[in-house]
Amino acid sequence: MADRIAITGMGVVSALGLNADENLRALLSGKSGISSIQILDTIHKADLPAGEIHFKDEELAQKLGFELNDQWTRTSLLGLLAAKEAFEHSKIGRDENAKIGIVSATTVAGMRKSEQFYGEFISKGTSEEFIGTHDAGDSTEKIANFLGIKDYLTSISTACSSSTNSIMLGARLLNHKVVDKVLVGGTDSLSKFTMNGFNSLMILDKEPCRSFDDTRAGLNLGEGAAFLVLERASEVQEKPILAYVAGYANANDAFHQTASSPEGKGASLAMSRALKMANLNPSEIDYINAHGTATLNNDLSEGLAIEAVFGNEIPLVSSTKPFTGHTLAAAGSIEAVFSILSMQEQVVFPNLNFTTQMKELNFKPVTKLLKDKKIRTILSNSFGFGGNNSSVIFSKD
Repeated sequence: MADRIAITGMGVVSALGLNADENLRALLSGKSGISSIQILDTIHKADLPAGEIHFKDEELAQKLGFELNDQWTRTSLLGLLAAKEAFEHSKIGRDENAKIGIVSATTVAGMRKSEQFYGEFISKGTSEEFIGTHDAGDSTEKIANFLGIKDYLTSISTACSSSTNSIMLGARLLNHKVVDKVLVGGTDSLSKFTMNGFNSLMILDKEPCRSFDDTRAGLNLGEGAAFLVLERASEVQEKPILAYVAGYANANDAFHQTASSPEGKGASLAMSRALKMANLNPSEIDYINAHGTATLNNDLSEGLAIEAVFGNEIPLVSSTKPFTGHTLAAAGSIEAVFSILSMQEQVVFPNLNFTTQMKELNFKPVTKLLKDKKIRTILSNSFGFGGNNSSVIFSKD
């Protein structure tokens, strides 16, 4: 029988704050991080709000204790802030004999920097140092080198399910004894490519997003990072265990490049198989941290999938994306941290901006902070382009 997978450290950076405590305070206060864009150089500053982290790259590097140079992208800086917090939280030392690995996810990767210099590189052959940071593995290597991780490195890019899949792969690596401890998560920064790309799909809202609302008009993009430290539970010494990875699954409905199947086939499969792996009945889930992007297609598809899996016993449901924006590859790990905070504080964070129940669904999300709730099991969904559907279940004990 496979050992239980314990979470012993976590770190998060989002538009709500630069660490877990700052994020928690914002979540408890109901304060959204979505506002006007200040730092990204885009023509959409005036008309498209986003969950931007309002610190320049130089300031982020300063917080990490070094001066910014050409080798550091914003994606890498955000990722390192969160990974460093998780690493320190878990009290992992560089001189341990344990085999330590990292599974890091991203979609934007170094695009924000390379898009600034690509034209110059093509026309003049200059700025090669910026283009070299473009690939998805660059941020993984930067984080690993800074933290001294050498035993196992890999990167995942499966659209918006990426960092949830990194949690799943990390758990499998532990079960197969490939590593003894593994840092898992994801990081993404805002870029002109993603702003323009999502805008061309006509799924960005000019107002703060309204997940699962009948008046929803699209998502707000965001940026951020989050990482967790996973270990085999039987080998955790005296340090606290924050939560357990109880079950997980992914499924692909192969319906469309940028849309979920209308009836949520892939989402239903991911949730039901995660429940089966965790040996839980649907009634034993206390809260669903929904993917909830606030797009017409996604919220309907996910909502119908939730009803198909849970029937008439729908758990408490909310999406935290109206707090942070949709952080793409980082969304799953950020929401994993939020799920753990929910269990620690015994609260359910509200689905901000909700006013009108969807006509097609029989449930509506939590709209106010719920305190003193018995939250012991949470199912967190991450559904991405191309039908990449992933669900993970976290348990308190």
